[in-house]
Amino acid sequence: MWLGGANGGAKTAFVRYFSRKCAPNLRKINPKVPPQEASSLAESLYYVIKQHGPLTVSNTWNHAKEAGIGGLASKTHMKIMLKWMRGRNMLKLFCHHVGSSKKFLHCTLPEEPQTAESKHFMELRLQSEKSFTKRKKQTLQYMHHLGTGLDMFTE
Repeated sequence: MWLGGANGGAKTAFVRYFSRKCAPNLRKINPKVPPQEASSLAESLYYVIKQHGPLTVSNTWNHAKEAGIGGLASKTHMKIMLKWMRGRNMLKLFCHHVGSSKKFLHCTLPEEPQTAESKHFMELRLQSEKSFTKRKKQTLQYMHHLGTGLDMFTE
């Protein structure tokens, strides 16, 4: 059987290859308007979603009509524009489970790469690296104390 034993490497390579996410093909997403108009529509939709928080498609359509965004021919055209924006990493689509039903919400990606959570994560990572180095040094000193001949590893 090729899934186990000595061919375990083949199994992991197979799983890694087929579990990769395909890159979005942006050429297939046609915004149905000229590029300059598409970018201005995308800016307007981005501002609406950023201002009103995560929105469903129908709520986005309602807010876009209220904001008076010109150039959107229909709700279907707006959906195509949202997909085009997701392909260019302007928006993120996530699922919110409510009981047995799901709601799909669009939200803007964070503009700043360093948020409060990421700073906290980096601090925790630094602390864990420091404690790892300290444990490693203590282990080497203990091994040296036992006389196991690990003098070349001590600093």
